[in-house]
Amino acid sequence: MKLDEVQRAAQEQFGRQSHRYGRGHVLENTEDVRAALENIPLPPGSKALDLATGAGHTALYLASIGFDVTLADLAQPMLDRAAKTAAERGLTVQTRQHAAEQLPYADAAFDLVTCRVAAHHFSSPESFIRETARVLVPGGFFLLIDGTVEDGQPEAEAWAHEVEKLRDPSHHRLLTPNTWSSLCRTNQLAVRVVTVAPFKQPDLNWYFEAAATSPENRAKVLELVAHAPASARNLFQLGEEDGKIIWWWQRLTLIAQK
Repeated sequence: MKLDEVQRAAQEQFGRQSHRYGRGHVLENTEDVRAALENIPLPPGSKALDLATGAGHTALYLASIGFDVTLADLAQPMLDRAAKTAAERGLTVQTRQHAAEQLPYADAAFDLVTCRVAAHHFSSPESFIRETARVLVPGGFFLLIDGTVEDGQPEAEAWAHEVEKLRDPSHHRLLTPNTWSSLCRTNQLAVRVVTVAPFKQPDLNWYFEAAATSPENRAKVLELVAHAPASARNLFQLGEEDGKIIWWWQRLTLIAQK
């Protein structure tokens, strides 16, 4: 498996930190997935591919409601943990280790492709969307949930990128809703739903621990937070509660259909 520099960084980071993404992680709550599926009319038994599955929260939810699910990730330790959780819950799933930018599946292999809170680590969003469109059956659905910065906020976007890159060097880029929508349309995926909703994040120190952020980078992030421009402070609702730094992440939900 040939990986580029961005992919290798993600593989190493999430392999090393896989133990922090299971029980108790913020992504364990799959209410956002459940809500999105209300707009995706697929019957039980439909074939789903969850890309960059991490600890498998999204994929295991899909399996629990009757989907035939394949979990894919660059980091084998993540896949191992997800497979163990599936077995503990009595769920049958498939696991495959590969990047999201090059998929080892035949054309029209899946009814649904999902990717949740991972695409900002991908080295080539263009390849990711192109490959997603290729492996979807005609009429199949694509569900993307990820962090974003609303369109027309370049200063806040630049600030968020700097913070995320320091917090987790495997971070690559947050894309705006319009950028994701354009990539979908370019690859013959009709965008059906695009929403951006604020999502309250845990204490910043929790994120430092999840990513094993170095002490040096923690200090730099705290400095950026302390001197955040008004655009970022307002957009992300930066503040303090009980001595903890909190903010409201912008969560993009995009549903497209082939």
